[in-house]
Amino acid sequence: MTVLIQARGLSKTFVLHQQDGLTLPVLHDVSLTLHSGECVALCGPSGAGKSSLLKALYANYLVQQGSLTLLHHGQMVELTRATPPQLIAIREQTLGYVSQFLRVIPRVPALDLVAEPLLPRGYTQAEARREAGEWLARLNIPERLWQLPPATFSGGEQQRVNIARGMIAPRPILLLDEPTASLDAANRQVVIQLIQEAKARGAGLIGIFHDQDTREAVADRLYDVQAVKLPEPTTED
Repeated sequence: MTVLIQARGLSKTFVLHQQDGLTLPVLHDVSLTLHSGECVALCGPSGAGKSSLLKALYANYLVQQGSLTLLHHGQMVELTRATPPQLIAIREQTLGYVSQFLRVIPRVPALDLVAEPLLPRGYTQAEARREAGEWLARLNIPERLWQLPPATFSGGEQQRVNIARGMIAPRPILLLDEPTASLDAANRQVVIQLIQEAKARGAGLIGIFHDQDTREAVADRLYDVQAVKLPEPTTED
């Protein structure tokens, strides 16, 4: 199997400037490898840093220590030193992310929102919209909603639009932050099938799946994210 992500010794600390520079460690010495064709499920208690780790892997959070390399066009790239243009290209072509929440541009229809990731790949607008319609239909979004901005949708509908947008372009690496949290049983099964299809084509996935049935259906192995132990507060006599 091909190594797609290699993380070694990642550590991340937040500095709370509004609280006199209080430091809050969220990741400490995290090492993780992702191979092609597998899904790694992040486990651990609430607050352990699972979502923070995903954001660090996506380079939304800059880590203070450690190495994070990713396979991009046949070469391992150090994400902690990637320039903004490099990072944009990596996200367009290699690294996908499905968050818990849909963030959209007002008044942009759901169909165009889902189609947009295909345009940098050479699709025409018509081709991208046709493909987007197939994804929305598969995720049980009624066609009458396709031309509406998804900000007006229910939470479950927004999550399905989010999944379609994040997975429509066949990127080699996908990061999934609770992709089925707002979905009913039938739509969870659709997402499970999409994840299995991504694995079958050789993609590697790292995800958070709080639903045990979903986790057992898609995960090849588990990675336990250990909560960083905070120092005990000291008191003066």
